[in-house]
Amino acid sequence: MERAEAYGFSGAMSGAFLLSCLLFAAVSRRQRGPYMDEVFHVPQAQAYCQGRFLQWDPMITTLPGLYLLSVGVVKPAAWLLGWTGSVVCSVGMLRFINLLFSAGNFYLLYLLLFKIHQKNKAVSGFQRILSALTLAMFPTLYFFTFLYYTDPGSVFFTLFSYLMCLYGNHKTSALLGFCGFMFRQTNIVWTVFCAGNVVAEKLNEAWKIELQKKKDEKISSRKGSFSDLTRILQFLVQYLMSPKNLVTLTALTWPYIILVSLFFVFVFINGGIVVGDRSSHEACLHFPQLFYFLCFTVFFSFPHLLTPTKIRKFLLSLRKHPVQYSLITVICLFLIWKFTYVHKYLLADNRHYTFYVWRKVFQRHELVKYLLVPFYIFAGWSLADMLKSKSIFWILMYFVCLLAVTVPQKLLEFRYFILPFLIYRLNIPFLSLYRQLLELAFYILVNAVTLYLFLNRTFQWENSDEVQRFM
Repeated sequence: MERAEAYGFSGAMSGAFLLSCLLFAAVSRRQRGPYMDEVFHVPQAQAYCQGRFLQWDPMITTLPGLYLLSVGVVKPAAWLLGWTGSVVCSVGMLRFINLLFSAGNFYLLYLLLFKIHQKNKAVSGFQRILSALTLAMFPTLYFFTFLYYTDPGSVFFTLFSYLMCLYGNHKTSALLGFCGFMFRQTNIVWTVFCAGNVVAEKLNEAWKIELQKKKDEKISSRKGSFSDLTRILQFLVQYLMSPKNLVTLTALTWPYIILVSLFFVFVFINGGIVVGDRSSHEACLHFPQLFYFLCFTVFFSFPHLLTPTKIRKFLLSLRKHPVQYSLITVICLFLIWKFTYVHKYLLADNRHYTFYVWRKVFQRHELVKYLLVPFYIFAGWSLADMLKSKSIFWILMYFVCLLAVTVPQKLLEFRYFILPFLIYRLNIPFLSLYRQLLELAFYILVNAVTLYLFLNRTFQWENSDEVQRFM
């Protein structure tokens, strides 16, 4: 990092942290007590603060990573500063942990952008800082900086694991992946993603050798031909059937294999992936979750995806491959018809934005969910087109992980989309400075509206005296 870039990054990070502290103070003043899921998280952390490590709230569905880390940070800090009494593990102190995670996420996002795009000499230090700032302000993640939720810590350890993987420190990466798993069990998918990065790199090397033997110029599967994709899959099967190749890949990825094996042992002993209350978190094949994620991605990266050039390219692709797109349309319609699930929380809890999205869009008419298929296809094509600079094996691996982390979820919840979105956004090419500034301005606007509604547009339920806020 050059000196000017280092000063710029320090200034951006300090400014963002100061702004977050001011917003944190505003949220803490307006909402002093636990809110929503904090009702479960805060008392559990406070029990750990008091040394009651065998106490567990059966309504909590995640492992105790957040509470253990909170005690490990808060208790020594309280001892050093001479704090005693209820202030030690108060709601405000516990929420402050996520403010620290938020600063850590900013730094990790910058380091990941630097590492992933280090070969692109056209990218300036200012663009890297701007992109890191933008992603640190990503609204769905940024909002939970101010509450005691698992999301900022979950993202921190997953991004840290990914960074260590890219630098080849796979044992450290797996250890950090375990920390991420302790915050949220589904993060095991991103451990597989890290292992997949290693595998994809080896496959790409072997594929280039294969193409050179056949005197091909490049990996033609990026053109979208099904015959090319079939050829890739045949190569993939042949490569993975070789014992020598399997031994090589195992030697490279053994830390991740151990962690994934421990995950399966946990699932066997626990009787499932969810701890505590499982009644509201049953796994199912909810394929439309992938379509919801694609819409979410287009919404939050519209400066990159909704451009005249992109739309023209998509229409050209549509004209060149009508049979393929017709088949994809039929498959999408079938998946929506047979695999759409509506969680009871989605219909009942009017504090969440997803409640209004579902009611205002999908419940307007039975046909709406089918009429959105063309947009889903455009969104999927746009996502793949933005990742075309990556190898075909990396893209396949990412989409497999994306399916694994979204499809089993019955509840439509934007927080489940944070990590797959960030991984995607980190790996797309840098675009013009104008589009980056537009993206940042949009995120700031969404954050401003979200926090304004949360702080000022309160309401009450008929059967409750508690103040309710929009999430």
